[in-house]
Amino acid sequence: MLNMKKIFSLLCAVFFLSSLAGCGDSSDDSAVDPPGGGGGGEETEELYWNPVIKYSAPDPTCIRAADGTYYLYGTEDTRNMPIYKSDDLVNWTFVGTAFTEATRPDFPTSVSYDDPSLWAPEIRYIKGKYVLFYSLAKWGQEWLSTVGYALSDSPEGPFIPQGYVFTSEQMGVQNSIDQFFWEEDGKYYMLWGSFHGIYIVELNVADDLSIITPKMETQLQVAGNAYEGVNVWKRGGYYYLFASRGSCCEGINSTYQTVVCRSESLKGPYLNKSGGQMLDNQDEVILSGTSDNTFKGTGHNSILQLDDAGQTWMLYHAYYQPTPSGDNGRSISLDMVRWNYEGWPSVNTGTPSVSAEVPVIHNK
Repeated sequence: MLNMKKIFSLLCAVFFLSSLAGCGDSSDDSAVDPPGGGGGGEETEELYWNPVIKYSAPDPTCIRAADGTYYLYGTEDTRNMPIYKSDDLVNWTFVGTAFTEATRPDFPTSVSYDDPSLWAPEIRYIKGKYVLFYSLAKWGQEWLSTVGYALSDSPEGPFIPQGYVFTSEQMGVQNSIDQFFWEEDGKYYMLWGSFHGIYIVELNVADDLSIITPKMETQLQVAGNAYEGVNVWKRGGYYYLFASRGSCCEGINSTYQTVVCRSESLKGPYLNKSGGQMLDNQDEVILSGTSDNTFKGTGHNSILQLDDAGQTWMLYHAYYQPTPSGDNGRSISLDMVRWNYEGWPSVNTGTPSVSAEVPVIHNK
């Protein structure tokens, strides 16, 4: 029979070995998620491969309709602005275009250039309508950039143009494109800008959506001149301002990357991990191209999307296996956004996934 000293010694040894087993080194805290933290929830073991949309649909925006279907819209590499839909964020079907030649938006040359393009859509459901904001612009004509909007009863359209929200001249902001709509506490806001500062302004929004105009006196700059393609995600008491920086559209030579800062207020200041301000072009890089050139020009992500496990997902464009001319276009990829215990997001290892576990969707 063992005496008490031997029993005590054995217990101590077991405790010591157990402690060692629980002390593994984890230098990558970006992969750690707090409970319910939007990453690593339910495991599916089913894989998907990027890109999830193999056609060029840059600057994606996405919304989930009441029936659970996701809808994605992109800059018009497909003329009149493509619409795709999906039950699972992975398998996408082309629906058609937001506009036709007959309904295509057209503004006087005093506020827009002759034969402009439709860029950077932003979709929202407001006051019982699907509202598609868009930039009407032409490369190199930065003072004739215009933010317009169109309405539909269905996410598949048809979308009927309603006019414009504001112009570059009106706001005094060169290249007034890449608009992002935000609603909170009964107030409406728009963030926008492309390499000439990122700004926010409160909006007047009529009940019938016949008027959406800026409250000029509320205009405020929130980020420096290094950024475009912004969007906001609110989580854990912080507003996270995602943006893109670098060159978007040079194929294999593109340097586009996705960055983030956060603030306790929608209007900033937005700070990086060390306290540097986004107004001074300081940020945290969370997604960039791959060194083997599988993906280049990663950026201009949609507002984050939730799956049915509460996990957050990022849709973004990138050149997949790009050519020097970039003629294979900016296809759409998908990656989970994870959140560490300090509340900072990360995407994969900082580069796009070639394959990963599918989102958790219960209604597919």
